Amino acid sequence: MKLRLDLLEHLTDEDILEEVLANNHRYKPEPLFSKTGVGSLSSASTEERAQEEARSTALIARLKKRARESGEKHGSIPARSRKP
Repeated sequence: MKLRLDLLEHLTDEDILEEVLANNHRYKPEPLFSKTGVGSLSSASTEERAQEEARSTALIARLKKRARESGEKHGSIPARSRKP
């Protein structure tokens, strides 16, 4: 998933859980997972990649909305400082 770093502060546990559950079916634990704690993700199909892109785009839109709402509640969002 691609995510803008400036929006990370608006990410919630529910957002993360949604993505985890969407990819959980691809996770394959190794036979000795309880001892090694190792597993892997199987490759995603073209359809799964398209769904991931759609979820990523929707998430970014939700985070932008949260950032705007947060900015309205706390005044304007401060501009980035420029180095002299």
